Amino acid sequence: MKPPILVPPVPKKPLLGALLAQYLEETGKENTIYYISKKMLPYEEKYSPLEKTCVALVWATHKLKHYMLAYKILLIARMDHLKYLMEKPVQDGKTAKWALLLSEFDNENETQKSVKGRAITDHLAPYSLEEAEKIQGDFPDEDIMGIEVESWKMYFDRATNQNGNGIGILLISPKGTHIPFSGKLNFPATNNTTEYEACIMGLQVALGLGVKELEVYGDSALISSQIQNKWKIKEERLMLYHERLQKWASKFNRIRYRYVPRMQNQIANALATMASMMDGPKKDETRPKVVEQKEEPAYYTTIKEDEGKNGEGEWYSDILQYLKDGTYPKFADKNDQLTIWKLSTNYNICGERLYRRSYNGIHLLCVTTKEAHQIIEEFHESSYGPHMSAHMLLRKIMRQGYYWTTMEADCVAHIQKCYQCQVYRDLKHMPPMPLHTMTSPWPFSTWGIDIIGKIHPTTSNGHEFILVAIDYFTKWVEATSYKVLNSKKVAQFIQTNIICRYRVPHEIIPDNGQHFKGETKKLL
Repeated sequence: MKPPILVPPVPKKPLLGALLAQYLEETGKENTIYYISKKMLPYEEKYSPLEKTCVALVWATHKLKHYMLAYKILLIARMDHLKYLMEKPVQDGKTAKWALLLSEFDNENETQKSVKGRAITDHLAPYSLEEAEKIQGDFPDEDIMGIEVESWKMYFDRATNQNGNGIGILLISPKGTHIPFSGKLNFPATNNTTEYEACIMGLQVALGLGVKELEVYGDSALISSQIQNKWKIKEERLMLYHERLQKWASKFNRIRYRYVPRMQNQIANALATMASMMDGPKKDETRPKVVEQKEEPAYYTTIKEDEGKNGEGEWYSDILQYLKDGTYPKFADKNDQLTIWKLSTNYNICGERLYRRSYNGIHLLCVTTKEAHQIIEEFHESSYGPHMSAHMLLRKIMRQGYYWTTMEADCVAHIQKCYQCQVYRDLKHMPPMPLHTMTSPWPFSTWGIDIIGKIHPTTSNGHEFILVAIDYFTKWVEATSYKVLNSKKVAQFIQTNIICRYRVPHEIIPDNGQHFKGETKKLL
């Protein structure tokens, strides 16, 4: 096995990266300058293929910094990682760090097909197939790099009654916009020919709107099967319609026919019925009506003026006024003016809306109080809201580009009022109040006993000592004074004042003095 020969770089010539190589026009060869390898760390193996490429590039720039600062570098990879880093709308911590590190070098991207790659093949040729890694031929990160083009949808139907024949067409754009069309046939036609007329008219309208990909839905099994050439056409008149329909369909890049039940084709049926019953001019210039679904009667709604128009009366009205006119509110003192001036440095006006600068460089739209409640409901309870916690809800709203001052408090208050969050969330086993240790609820079980004395001056009866016993649980006190105190009198006190009154205690705690020995010890 012959190892690859490394040569020094030629000044003012670009370098090719992954394996560091240099292409010389004089000789038409690519010389290997340097090559390095690295094993991915466990957490790096969880990255997507695009992020792994960025990790390899950042690591290569760190190791080969002396080359990359002195030469212009041509980066060769299967995907444009620099475009991914620089044009990503919301960057997390690691991607922002990568973009900052790569901005130091003079890098230029080259597609993999535009470079011969002779140095790479010369470097890998001596190695056996067992040592070579398997190259993945699939397209990585289709969710990021690929764009799926949605097609238009067309529903058609016919209606035949004593008033005439009508056709109805409903076009639905990829964004969900509904465009209805209807027409009336002023010539005799059968049910099947009317269906063909409706389908042909729908194709003509779709081509007039510039549609190139179309999905056609109809509730006639006969027409749908004949259009897809599944059933034979025996009637001569239908053959003429079929040929005309195929000519119109050939003008689309892609067209698909599908059968749907009548219940799923109600709008087109309603348009056809309305057209068949109308006896108006041949060219009806009236616009189609939008069918709205009302959930409440009209008297439930009230007319309210928009209090937050142009930011008036909102939390950011003072800042917006200062940025627009350079003036302060009428009743603002010097401290208020200083506060508004300091806060305004973090805001700017784009169009007619106020934006706040965030720490990651994204401008957050300042919303009104009414808009804030709508945003919280949409992010927390809508189809893409998984009833997340307050902290996650706050971070998600900020990542989408919205801001107001009481975001955290509003998110917490909304979650506390959410019925599903209170019912289905995890139970908290932590007590609401901190726990405190306490003795067992056993009154007159444990006593503490001690002596007070000598007392100076003595009492009127000459007593100089006080024997005191206290219950640990109830804090009940038993006390007696004595002129002379010895072990016999202590035992008599325990028997008279404690045992006879409150039963035999579980424990008596003295200070182990001379008075608690002798007969007292025998009694206990």
